[in-house]
Amino acid sequence: MSTETKAGAGRDTSRIHNIGYRSYDGRRLGRAYARRSLYSQTLRGSFGLGRSAKSKVLPMLLFGVMALVAAILVAVSMAAPDSTKLVIKYTSYAIYLQAVIGLFIAAQAPQAVSRDLRFKSVPLYFSRPIERADYVVAKLAAMATALLILTGAPLLILYVGSLLAKFDFVDQTKWFGQGLVSVALLSVLFAGLGLVMAALTPRRGFGVAAVIAVLTISYGAVSTVQAIAWETGSPGAVEWLGLFSPITLIDGVQTAFLGATSAFPGGEGPGAGTGVVYLFVVLALVAGSYAVLMRRYRRVGL
Repeated sequence: MSTETKAGAGRDTSRIHNIGYRSYDGRRLGRAYARRSLYSQTLRGSFGLGRSAKSKVLPMLLFGVMALVAAILVAVSMAAPDSTKLVIKYTSYAIYLQAVIGLFIAAQAPQAVSRDLRFKSVPLYFSRPIERADYVVAKLAAMATALLILTGAPLLILYVGSLLAKFDFVDQTKWFGQGLVSVALLSVLFAGLGLVMAALTPRRGFGVAAVIAVLTISYGAVSTVQAIAWETGSPGAVEWLGLFSPITLIDGVQTAFLGATSAFPGGEGPGAGTGVVYLFVVLALVAGSYAVLMRRYRRVGL
């Protein structure tokens, strides 16, 4: 068969088939919608919502522990004779249960970012209108919100219980507000540090270990050294040692500015002057966490 005959046969058998694809004529929702969706998805995932039943067990269990302890404290306060206030300060609650909070962020921060890195889905996010800053802000905001729910709900239980017990409304409202400010600052700080540790590796196990080391083990180490300094007659060093652990940083800020009782050895936290240094370090860590996350995701290739 000649070349011309073959070409003619090819033209005769060529067809353009309509397989049903249609162009999208609707409204483009843009970056804001994508950012909100990513925030919502991450927040729901932090409590296992929309995931398997097994994924719900740990976050719901930790949330239950936080709420149950608050309910027990309310019951104890109401049962105590001639009691006029709660047996625990609002600002002290997160400090005492910092291990539960650390376990929550250690479990959920890798879930928020490590899976995207491990399955290489980050480039798919950035192939859409969403920018790197949108991704980082959505993840940070979602994790901070999850922590605020975890730490704020018990304070709400304490507050409602105190009102039911007919404790002084003005005092309880003031202390409740101080507690909310404290846990809000803690939530932002822990979310930033937790996501940074988790984003450094796509392996979930390494991320969990890194978060626990930064948030929980550092607290134990700093508290031990503070106790040694106090017992050896160096009380001035105690407040400066508190700069080296996230939870002691929050303790120092709320002691200096929110009328909290310090958990430092001897119960002596930083004054207003040193408290400014504590606050500056907290804000620097939050800003630094954002900067590190932005740098990390600039290195993720499309």
